[in-house]
Amino acid sequence: MNELRVSVATYNQVVFPHPEKDSAMLALERKATVLQDESVYVRAQPFGGGVRILDPSPLEEMLGELKFDSERSKLEQDFRILIQPSQWEAVKQYCLQHLENPNDPELESAPDRELVEEFEETTGIRLKPSQYSAQPIGLVIEDNPVWTENWYAHGFLTVRVYRTYKVGIVDVNLRQTLMDTSQRVSDEMLGRRALENGNGRANSVLALPLEKVREAYLALPLEKRFAKIEVDHHKLDESVLAVLGNVDVPGYRRL
Repeated sequence: MNELRVSVATYNQVVFPHPEKDSAMLALERKATVLQDESVYVRAQPFGGGVRILDPSPLEEMLGELKFDSERSKLEQDFRILIQPSQWEAVKQYCLQHLENPNDPELESAPDRELVEEFEETTGIRLKPSQYSAQPIGLVIEDNPVWTENWYAHGFLTVRVYRTYKVGIVDVNLRQTLMDTSQRVSDEMLGRRALENGNGRANSVLALPLEKVREAYLALPLEKRFAKIEVDHHKLDESVLAVLGNVDVPGYRRL
């Protein structure tokens, strides 16, 4: 049987009050990617990223030598590995046990490192601990394998575990920067940046009313929610559903 790709990540519901209105805003990472046919694909997804394996020894005892999905994952020790389908249940239980502890010695499940890196990449601001708060929301399991669109591991059937956090932006100036950047940088501008960059990628931020995003998903029939949708003419990746705990969706098991 073909190998199964396991992707373990932290995803963050980054929220802040609208500077002028009585509503909550959801900040997403907006990504532009140049495809093989030279077209540009722009989508938004939650801030977050792969969980880093700090101590591979317990996993190696369980699985043997770890087989990462790419050289990049191996270099960064990201929990994106290939396993036999029969090993998934044991790997899943391992993840659930260790992701509960933000100070776990084997897995780096706290959101801070990825948040700092991605905020700097998308806004040019190096996030400080005083500018945000982080509270765990829960765990999300995607048991049903789906084809990955990952740039480095295209074509693998993938199962996923997400550790989710609610990240509140408490710095007033940073809130305004997120709003300004979202409004100033259009999807078209970001696509041009990706075409101009040597690596074919570009990142920015997108801020949308949290309730509008929720309502857009809730308006869909339950069986059609796990999909890319458009909100205010911006394409949202289905992974946004991972941080919307009050939106039921087939395929996600929330703990």
